Amino acid sequence: MASRSEPTPLALLLAERIRSGGPITFSEYMEACLYHPLLGYYTKAEQHPRRDYFTSVDASPLFGRLLARQFHEMWSLLDRPQSFRLIEVGAGTGHLAKQILDCAASSWPEFHDALRFIAVERSTSRRALQSKILDAYIQAGKFASQEELPDEIASGCIFSNELLDAMPVHRVIREHNDLHEICVGFGKNGLGDEIRQLSSTALKEYFAEEQISLLEEQQAEINLAACRWIAEAGAKLKRGFVLSIDYGHAARELYDERHMRGTLLAYERHRASEDFFRAPGEQDLTAHVDFTALEINGRKSGLLRTGFTSQSKFLMALARHGEFADLQSDGMSDTEQRQRRLLFKTLINPEGMGGTFQVLIQHKGIEPRNLAGLQPL
Repeated sequence: MASRSEPTPLALLLAERIRSGGPITFSEYMEACLYHPLLGYYTKAEQHPRRDYFTSVDASPLFGRLLARQFHEMWSLLDRPQSFRLIEVGAGTGHLAKQILDCAASSWPEFHDALRFIAVERSTSRRALQSKILDAYIQAGKFASQEELPDEIASGCIFSNELLDAMPVHRVIREHNDLHEICVGFGKNGLGDEIRQLSSTALKEYFAEEQISLLEEQQAEINLAACRWIAEAGAKLKRGFVLSIDYGHAARELYDERHMRGTLLAYERHRASEDFFRAPGEQDLTAHVDFTALEINGRKSGLLRTGFTSQSKFLMALARHGEFADLQSDGMSDTEQRQRRLLFKTLINPEGMGGTFQVLIQHKGIEPRNLAGLQPL
């Protein structure tokens, strides 16, 4: 795969880095493409409201309302602490935070009184947008934004929606019955793949922990960043839950024969491709999440599995738990109620978002409970 004829500013920087220091791991390349302070896809100042992805938050405010219902139950199971910290990691512009806070304010006043929402977001420009969208909650002391997780969360829930798929991954390939790493080099055609020895023993240990062996010539992604993140989240959480929503699979399915080329994709102008080097900094890069790795590494810091299900089953169970009150209200017209039901179908469609996205909930410092969103349908 070669970069386009007119390289992006970030491509020029990366090319110079490789020429002077040698090939880099794909994880280093992806980190720069997505999170370079000035030129990264997620961190640079927005030029216009263009995005190459469509999330559950975009589909309907129902998503936030149903999540709020689950968080309210978590608060109750934690014995209704006076301070419940709800921490969204990868909070973006704050639209999901507003949906959740609005719902809590209108539906559960006592929960709203206890709620302290912290948005964790690396992008300065996106944090600036949060301050506009959530100004009333900032003034009320209900919302704050920062770059990193708090040092300690006494009681609450850390959650993310489409965070882990955008963490930088290593790429590996099994050749001649051994594991090698697909790094990023620079040649006459520009940036491209370069097969090298593993950059870290952690890559081989990753598959050993999961008891996974790739097939000959099979490519795969390893998200060590997600492993570190879940372990850190578990260490900082003293009592409560971690809720992760993302597209992905358990390891046995993620690394099976159907994924011989891995799951990494580039997105630009809503089109997916495997041309990862075409436009560094101007296209999204994303890979499916290994939920088995999240469980294994979460246990290292005390996180235990509460449950694992599809987004479709999770949201349907929450809607049923609320007797479907979130789908309608007395002040809504028939047209508005019909539109909300159609948007709900988008969220739970098993052929779309509902089946593609999975929900993993982990707990710490509390007896395992069968949460509303995990109830069988």
